[in-house]
Amino acid sequence: MSPVHRRLAADLLSFDLEAEMRTVRAELAGGHARIARTLVKEGPLRLTLVGLAAGGVLRSHRTDSPVTIHVLDGEITLDVDGAARAMRAGALAALEAGVPHGAVSAGGAMILLTVAASRAA
Repeated sequence: MSPVHRRLAADLLSFDLEAEMRTVRAELAGGHARIARTLVKEGPLRLTLVGLAAGGVLRSHRTDSPVTIHVLDGEITLDVDGAARAMRAGALAALEAGVPHGAVSAGGAMILLTVAASRAA
């Protein structure tokens, strides 16, 4: 699935997250371990819906900007700089720029990543 890049074309851009998650789940059913769908890419703001299949992994990485990780559905184990944290639907984590992080989901999950990217990104 190619990502959807939506710029803020007006004062308000709204989403039906249930519909977006259904689209991602359909792609995951095709055998993918992870699907990322960029919902907003405007200036420094990036919102990405990430679906992880059962056993899906986001490898440890760093970002140059602060990031939030909001679990919308399912559960993940978030690894932040070597420390594992269990997160269920409704949990939200906020990380400073440069902090190594990754995640794994034993049973599958949907997460919303928000990045406040630098203007140069």
